Amino acid sequence: MLKITFLGTGTSQGVPVIACACEVCKSTDPRDNRLRTSIMVEDEHTTVVIDSGPDFRQQMLRAGVLKLDGLLFTHEHKDHIAGMDDIRAFNYINQKPVDIYATKEVQDAIKREFHYAFDAIKYPGVPELNLHTIINEPFQIGTITFTPIRIKHYLLEIFGFRIGDFTYITDAKTIPEEEHSKIFGSKYLVLNALRKEPHVSHFTLDEAIQMMKYFAPEQGFLIHLSHQMGLHSEVEAGLPDGIKVAYDGLVVEN
Repeated sequence: MLKITFLGTGTSQGVPVIACACEVCKSTDPRDNRLRTSIMVEDEHTTVVIDSGPDFRQQMLRAGVLKLDGLLFTHEHKDHIAGMDDIRAFNYINQKPVDIYATKEVQDAIKREFHYAFDAIKYPGVPELNLHTIINEPFQIGTITFTPIRIKHYLLEIFGFRIGDFTYITDAKTIPEEEHSKIFGSKYLVLNALRKEPHVSHFTLDEAIQMMKYFAPEQGFLIHLSHQMGLHSEVEAGLPDGIKVAYDGLVVEN
Protein backbone atom coordinates (compact mmCIF):
# COMPACT_ATOMS: atom_id res chain seq x y z
CA MET A 1 0.00 0.00 0.00
CA LEU A 2 1.34 3.41 -1.01
CA LYS A 3 0.57 6.55 0.94
CA ILE A 4 0.87 9.84 -0.91
CA THR A 5 0.88 13.09 1.08
CA PHE A 6 0.48 16.43 -0.64
CA LEU A 7 3.15 18.53 1.09
CA GLY A 8 2.41 21.61 -0.99
CA THR A 9 -0.10 22.45 -3.72
CA GLY A 10 0.66 26.05 -4.64
CA THR A 11 3.19 28.28 -6.35
CA SER A 12 4.57 31.79 -5.96
CA GLN A 13 3.84 32.44 -9.64
CA GLY A 14 1.98 35.73 -10.06
CA VAL A 15 1.94 36.66 -6.36
CA PRO A 16 3.63 39.81 -4.98
CA VAL A 17 6.66 38.94 -2.88
CA ILE A 18 5.86 41.30 0.00
CA ALA A 19 2.63 42.12 1.85
CA CYS A 20 0.21 40.26 -0.40
CA ALA A 21 -3.34 41.14 0.62
CA CYS A 22 -5.27 39.08 -1.93
CA GLU A 23 -8.32 37.09 -0.87
CA VAL A 24 -6.30 33.85 -0.76
CA CYS A 25 -3.72 35.31 1.64
CA LYS A 26 -6.50 36.65 3.87
CA SER A 27 -8.54 33.45 3.77
CA THR A 28 -9.24 31.58 7.03
CA ASP A 29 -9.77 28.32 5.13
CA PRO A 30 -6.64 26.19 5.78
CA ARG A 31 -6.97 24.74 2.28
CA ASP A 32 -5.96 28.16 0.93
CA ASN A 33 -2.65 28.02 2.81
CA ARG A 34 -0.73 26.54 -0.11
CA LEU A 35 3.03 25.98 0.12
CA ARG A 36 5.10 25.29 -3.00
CA THR A 37 4.17 22.10 -4.81
CA SER A 38 5.63 18.82 -3.54
CA ILE A 39 4.46 15.33 -2.56
CA MET A 40 5.74 12.53 -0.34
CA VAL A 41 5.39 8.89 -1.42
CA GLU A 42 5.68 6.18 1.25
CA ASP A 43 5.25 2.50 1.81
CA GLU A 44 6.20 0.57 4.94
CA HIS A 45 9.87 0.52 3.92
CA THR A 46 10.62 3.59 1.78
CA THR A 47 9.99 7.35 1.94
CA VAL A 48 10.52 9.52 -1.14
CA VAL A 49 9.83 13.24 -1.58
CA ILE A 50 9.29 14.70 -5.04
CA ASP A 51 10.79 18.21 -5.31
CA SER A 52 12.24 20.40 -2.56
CA GLY A 53 11.10 23.96 -3.12
CA PRO A 54 11.76 26.94 -0.83
CA ASP A 55 9.23 25.55 1.68
CA PHE A 56 10.93 22.15 2.03
CA ARG A 57 12.05 22.62 5.65
CA GLN A 58 8.61 23.80 6.75
CA GLN A 59 6.94 20.93 4.91
CA MET A 60 9.18 18.32 6.53
CA LEU A 61 8.56 19.76 10.00
CA ARG A 62 4.83 20.05 9.42
CA ALA A 63 4.58 16.44 8.24
CA GLY A 64 6.90 15.12 10.96
CA VAL A 65 9.23 13.41 8.48
CA LEU A 66 12.17 11.67 10.15
CA LYS A 67 13.39 9.42 7.34
CA LEU A 68 14.16 10.27 3.73
CA ASP A 69 15.27 7.48 1.40
CA GLY A 70 15.25 9.56 -1.74
CA LEU A 71 14.66 13.06 -3.08
CA LEU A 72 13.33 12.97 -6.64
CA PHE A 73 13.14 15.99 -8.93
CA THR A 74 10.72 16.84 -11.73
CA HIS A 75 12.87 19.71 -13.06
CA GLU A 76 15.40 22.35 -12.14
CA HIS A 77 13.37 25.52 -11.63
CA LYS A 78 14.07 27.31 -8.36
CA ASP A 79 10.61 26.71 -6.88
CA HIS A 80 11.36 22.97 -7.12
CA ILE A 81 15.00 22.74 -5.96
CA ALA A 82 15.66 25.77 -3.72
CA GLY A 83 15.16 23.97 -0.41
CA MET A 84 17.57 21.11 -1.06
CA ASP A 85 20.16 22.54 1.36
CA ASP A 86 17.90 21.44 4.21
CA ILE A 87 18.57 17.75 3.57
CA ARG A 88 21.38 18.35 6.08
CA ALA A 89 18.89 17.58 8.84
CA PHE A 90 18.39 14.11 7.38
CA ASN A 91 22.15 13.66 7.05
CA TYR A 92 22.34 14.28 10.80
CA ILE A 93 19.33 12.17 11.80
CA ASN A 94 20.04 9.21 9.54
CA GLN A 95 23.85 9.48 9.61
CA LYS A 96 24.22 9.03 5.86
CA PRO A 97 23.97 10.96 2.58
CA VAL A 98 20.57 11.51 0.95
CA ASP A 99 20.08 9.86 -2.43
CA ILE A 100 19.13 12.40 -5.11
CA TYR A 101 17.37 11.22 -8.27
CA ALA A 102 17.37 13.61 -11.22
CA THR A 103 18.17 14.00 -14.90
CA LYS A 104 21.63 15.15 -15.93
CA GLU A 105 20.23 18.64 -16.62
CA VAL A 106 18.74 18.91 -13.13
CA GLN A 107 21.96 17.64 -11.59
CA ASP A 108 23.88 20.37 -13.43
CA ALA A 109 21.54 22.99 -11.96
CA ILE A 110 21.95 21.52 -8.47
CA LYS A 111 25.73 21.64 -8.84
CA ARG A 112 25.52 25.32 -9.80
CA GLU A 113 23.08 26.31 -7.07
CA PHE A 114 24.68 24.22 -4.30
CA HIS A 115 28.28 24.24 -5.51
CA TYR A 116 29.63 24.11 -1.95
CA ALA A 117 28.26 20.57 -1.57
CA PHE A 118 30.53 19.44 -4.40
CA ASP A 119 33.81 21.15 -3.51
CA ALA A 120 36.87 18.91 -3.34
CA ILE A 121 37.46 20.16 0.20
CA LYS A 122 34.06 20.45 1.83
CA TYR A 123 33.18 22.90 4.59
CA PRO A 124 31.89 21.00 7.66
CA GLY A 125 28.12 20.59 7.65
CA VAL A 126 27.43 20.98 3.93
CA PRO A 127 24.71 18.74 2.46
CA GLU A 128 25.80 15.16 1.92
CA LEU A 129 24.20 13.55 -1.10
CA ASN A 130 24.55 10.83 -3.69
CA LEU A 131 23.47 11.71 -7.23
CA HIS A 132 21.59 9.15 -9.33
CA THR A 133 20.84 9.88 -12.97
CA ILE A 134 17.35 9.08 -14.25
CA ILE A 135 16.22 8.84 -17.86
CA ASN A 136 12.87 8.11 -19.44
CA GLU A 137 12.76 4.55 -18.15
CA PRO A 138 11.27 3.03 -14.97
CA PHE A 139 13.51 2.97 -11.91
CA GLN A 140 13.30 1.95 -8.29
CA ILE A 141 13.93 3.84 -5.07
CA GLY A 142 13.95 1.33 -2.24
CA THR A 143 10.76 -0.70 -2.62
CA ILE A 144 8.90 1.86 -4.78
CA THR A 145 8.90 1.87 -8.60
CA PHE A 146 8.64 5.15 -10.52
CA THR A 147 7.82 5.44 -14.21
CA PRO A 148 8.89 8.79 -15.71
CA ILE A 149 6.51 10.63 -18.03
CA ARG A 150 8.11 13.13 -20.37
CA ILE A 151 6.19 16.41 -20.51
CA LYS A 152 6.85 19.91 -21.83
CA HIS A 153 7.02 22.95 -19.57
CA TYR A 154 6.91 25.42 -22.46
CA LEU A 155 10.24 24.53 -24.18
CA LEU A 156 11.74 22.68 -21.22
CA GLU A 157 11.45 18.89 -21.11
CA ILE A 158 10.65 17.74 -17.58
CA PHE A 159 9.31 14.63 -15.88
CA GLY A 160 6.05 13.63 -14.30
CA PHE A 161 5.86 10.24 -12.62
CA ARG A 162 3.51 7.29 -12.38
CA ILE A 163 3.69 5.35 -9.14
CA GLY A 164 1.35 2.36 -9.17
CA ASP A 165 -2.09 3.69 -10.07
CA PHE A 166 -1.12 7.25 -9.08
CA THR A 167 0.13 9.68 -11.74
CA TYR A 168 1.74 12.97 -10.74
CA ILE A 169 2.31 15.77 -13.25
CA THR A 170 3.24 19.33 -12.38
CA ASP A 171 4.35 22.33 -14.48
CA ALA A 172 3.00 20.86 -17.71
CA LYS A 173 1.88 22.77 -20.78
CA THR A 174 1.81 19.84 -23.20
CA ILE A 175 2.07 16.07 -22.87
CA PRO A 176 3.56 14.36 -25.94
CA GLU A 177 1.20 11.79 -27.47
CA GLU A 178 3.75 9.01 -27.16
CA GLU A 179 3.64 9.41 -23.36
CA HIS A 180 -0.16 9.13 -23.06
CA SER A 181 -0.16 5.36 -22.65
CA LYS A 182 1.74 5.76 -19.37
CA ILE A 183 -1.12 7.84 -17.97
CA PHE A 184 -4.18 5.94 -19.17
CA GLY A 185 -5.61 3.62 -16.53
CA SER A 186 -4.51 5.76 -13.59
CA LYS A 187 -6.85 5.62 -10.64
CA TYR A 188 -5.57 9.00 -9.49
CA LEU A 189 -4.26 11.73 -11.78
CA VAL A 190 -2.66 14.91 -10.47
CA LEU A 191 -2.26 17.86 -12.87
CA ASN A 192 -1.12 21.45 -12.53
CA ALA A 193 -3.66 24.24 -13.07
CA LEU A 194 -1.96 27.60 -12.59
CA ARG A 195 -4.82 30.01 -13.22
CA LYS A 196 -7.86 30.63 -15.43
CA GLU A 197 -6.10 32.95 -17.89
CA PRO A 198 -3.75 31.59 -20.60
CA HIS A 199 -0.13 30.98 -19.63
CA VAL A 200 2.84 30.10 -21.82
CA SER A 201 4.19 27.23 -19.70
CA HIS A 202 1.38 25.92 -17.47
CA PHE A 203 -2.04 24.35 -17.94
CA THR A 204 -4.90 26.71 -17.28
CA LEU A 205 -7.88 25.49 -15.28
CA ASP A 206 -9.84 24.67 -18.45
CA GLU A 207 -6.85 22.92 -20.04
CA ALA A 208 -6.33 20.78 -16.93
CA ILE A 209 -10.03 19.86 -16.86
CA GLN A 210 -9.93 18.82 -20.52
CA MET A 211 -6.85 16.67 -19.85
CA MET A 212 -8.65 15.03 -16.91
CA LYS A 213 -11.63 14.22 -19.13
CA TYR A 214 -9.33 12.79 -21.79
CA PHE A 215 -7.38 10.49 -19.45
CA ALA A 216 -10.50 9.72 -17.35
CA PRO A 217 -9.01 8.75 -13.96
CA GLU A 218 -11.33 7.67 -11.16
CA GLN A 219 -10.26 10.80 -9.28
CA GLY A 220 -8.40 13.86 -10.49
CA PHE A 221 -6.60 16.43 -8.34
CA LEU A 222 -5.44 19.91 -9.31
CA ILE A 223 -2.17 21.34 -7.95
CA HIS A 224 0.31 24.17 -8.53
CA LEU A 225 -2.44 26.76 -8.12
CA SER A 226 -1.42 30.39 -8.04
CA HIS A 227 -3.28 32.88 -5.88
CA GLN A 228 -4.71 34.23 -9.13
CA MET A 229 -6.88 31.10 -9.27
CA GLY A 230 -8.84 32.25 -6.24
CA LEU A 231 -10.28 30.51 -3.20
CA HIS A 232 -10.26 26.72 -2.86
CA SER A 233 -13.98 26.51 -2.11
CA GLU A 234 -14.98 28.66 -5.08
CA VAL A 235 -12.74 26.83 -7.56
CA GLU A 236 -13.85 23.38 -6.41
CA ALA A 237 -17.53 24.33 -6.55
CA GLY A 238 -17.19 24.85 -10.30
CA LEU A 239 -15.39 21.59 -11.09
CA PRO A 240 -16.92 18.55 -12.84
CA ASP A 241 -17.53 15.37 -10.87
CA GLY A 242 -14.36 13.40 -10.28
CA ILE A 243 -12.06 16.41 -10.09
CA LYS A 244 -11.03 18.13 -6.87
CA VAL A 245 -8.60 20.81 -5.81
CA ALA A 246 -5.80 19.23 -3.77
CA TYR A 247 -4.72 20.92 -0.55
CA ASP A 248 -1.68 20.79 1.69
CA GLY A 249 -1.88 17.77 3.97
CA LEU A 250 -4.23 15.76 1.76
CA VAL A 251 -3.44 12.04 1.93
CA VAL A 252 -4.25 9.49 -0.79
CA GLU A 253 -3.71 5.75 -0.40
CA ASN A 254 -2.94 3.81 -3.55
